[in-house]
Amino acid sequence: MSSTAPFKETWFPSAEMRVERRADGSMVVEPVLELEPFTPSIPVELARAAMALPDKTYLAQRSKRGAPWTRHSYRAMKRDADAVAQWLLDLRVESGRSVLIVSGNSIAHSIVKFGAMTAGVPVCPVSVNYSLMGGDFGRLRHVIGLVRPKVVFAEQAERFKKALEVVDFGDTVVITDDPSALARPAIALREVLATPLTEAVSRAIEALDPDAPSAFMLTSGSTSLPKAVKQTQRMITSNLAQGRQVLGKTAGWRDVMLDWLPWNHVSGAFTQMGVLVSGGTLYIDGGLPVAGRFEESIENLAEITPAFYVNVPLGYAMLADALERDAVLRERVFTKLRMVLYGGAGLPQALYDRIQKMSIETTGERIFFTTGYGATETTSGCMSIYFPTDDVGIGLPMPGLSLKLVPTGSRYEVRLRGPMVMSGYAENPEANRDIFDEEGFYRTGDTAQFHDEGDIAKGLKFAGRLAEDFKLASGTWVSAGRLRPQLLEALAPLVSDVLVCGETHAYVAILAWPSPAGREMGEGLAPQLAGRLAVFNAGRGTSERIERLTLLVEPPRADAHEVSDKGTINQRVALKRRAADVERLYADPSDPSTILPAS
Repeated sequence: MSSTAPFKETWFPSAEMRVERRADGSMVVEPVLELEPFTPSIPVELARAAMALPDKTYLAQRSKRGAPWTRHSYRAMKRDADAVAQWLLDLRVESGRSVLIVSGNSIAHSIVKFGAMTAGVPVCPVSVNYSLMGGDFGRLRHVIGLVRPKVVFAEQAERFKKALEVVDFGDTVVITDDPSALARPAIALREVLATPLTEAVSRAIEALDPDAPSAFMLTSGSTSLPKAVKQTQRMITSNLAQGRQVLGKTAGWRDVMLDWLPWNHVSGAFTQMGVLVSGGTLYIDGGLPVAGRFEESIENLAEITPAFYVNVPLGYAMLADALERDAVLRERVFTKLRMVLYGGAGLPQALYDRIQKMSIETTGERIFFTTGYGATETTSGCMSIYFPTDDVGIGLPMPGLSLKLVPTGSRYEVRLRGPMVMSGYAENPEANRDIFDEEGFYRTGDTAQFHDEGDIAKGLKFAGRLAEDFKLASGTWVSAGRLRPQLLEALAPLVSDVLVCGETHAYVAILAWPSPAGREMGEGLAPQLAGRLAVFNAGRGTSERIERLTLLVEPPRADAHEVSDKGTINQRVALKRRAADVERLYADPSDPSTILPAS
């Protein structure tokens, strides 16, 4: 989308890059701008905020949809985190043990997390689904083996009762709201918070090793069981410093934010801690970008109206639908909104254009769209768009990061090095063996392309994961990760997501979830999609032509790991679970429900 409308007020530092081009075709790209000094300690940052802004609300949450906001100030967070730290110090947690958090985003979650960091005990937040899905709790048991928890925090005893009583946690101490609800011994959080403080807490903060494991953050486990990334205080705070340096002034993190992203995922954890080190207020959104839950997010957004907002592409698609239906909501949201960040997947250009069109119609100005490209292994996003552009993509390295691009066909493999990059996974020597190259760059497994090979300043765009590439029966390679966002753009707004199929088959086909707009079309949807596919296929070769499409009825299920906590689709897991749909897609003769490109 090109427009003469200006962006809302923005401020960014220089995005000038140094580029080293090598004889083998690879290159190393680094910002000319150096990373500004930072304090490698979240507990020290919390103490500073509590001193400077004692009564300012740090976190606010609702007990249920529509309930009043419960607020917790910086002084209260420091007081309660210190109490948890003192209790852990009194417990004398052995080296190599951790605090496992199995419940979701909340004020209490932050208290326990920062208390563990203060005491120097690594903390591991996990998806609530690990404890709620039932079965043999295989993923939860796997994580317990990786991080060896000494303490488990499950905020709601009734909600997590089954997991706490079925899974063998060994000698762990359980902290919860109501110990009487459990058949196993536990201690109430209120008792922990009543622990008398001693000088041991201050000494623990002073003695913190910034390069020791401080958090175990889990990978998505899309192709195997999740791995535990050892994140240190230096990793966390250098990554936060990157974000503040290039985005903080425009984003206004000292103001208010509203966010639903789970804190067991790095994007959500960045927001949780980024607001803290900036002295802002974070409203915990109880909604989710799923049917039946997004209405709460819309209600919260209309009330809080932040200047900076974070979501995943699926969430922005649902937001665009809501904004197009509600003029009052558009006025409230666009009047203040200045910058939005998308992560978890590539943002379709058509969706970007829809939102910008509404912003211009409402205010005469554009919103600045940015992204935080990175991985659990890089703490969080370490590349970003911090230069004027209308092209969606993954941007350029932020200060402190070295980006190595290694040619692979028409794309580049992305490799990263810097203080925010991990030293390795916990208890996984096999995975650690090949994860870094000979120069110490982390191999992300992702690929990228420049928007303009002749002008690096225009940044990079995501071009798929190498692990998602597959071969057709002919031996032709298909880049599913690169094809998927192209399809989402071509089929927008009629489908919400797609699964790219074709491994060992003669051609590429897709399974698709219709969007609310698509479902409203009824019988008219199929011919519309057939026409869109014909246009998409024009001029494309075998590796990119879509020969068939089948619509899915059952939505993606988080409890089956088809959809991640951040709302993105796990392609491999979903394809395996929906093997019968794939078989129907490739049936000969074709199933009556299968949509073929218009002739």
